[in-house]
Amino acid sequence: MSSNLPVQSNDSADGTKKFFDQYFTEAISYPSNQVDAVIGFFENKGFEKLAARSTATVILQQAKIDNVNVFEIIDTLKGLTKIQLSEIVAEILNYDRNKVSTLGFRSTSVSEKLERRNIVE
Repeated sequence: MSSNLPVQSNDSADGTKKFFDQYFTEAISYPSNQVDAVIGFFENKGFEKLAARSTATVILQQAKIDNVNVFEIIDTLKGLTKIQLSEIVAEILNYDRNKVSTLGFRSTSVSEKLERRNIVE
């Protein structure tokens, strides 16, 4: 016979276990339309599902901390090229990462140097 009632335990340490299991967790909630919009934005820009979720999580957390509307952030990012967006995302993720390691990428410079001109003697 099954029941929908919670199972009661006789373990005297249940309260302590529950306290320490939730010690470093803080319940954070975001409106579903914001979560879907940010994840959808990054998926539409070519990010894989897991990468889109990870990036969206960091952006939503920072938007909440800074008290900024997440839709304003998305609007700002819309005009960027894929390379510019990758640079911004790398900076955002590095800001949120442990300082022991960082994400990066290499970009080539296309500037002409004056020293490359021909010198006639």
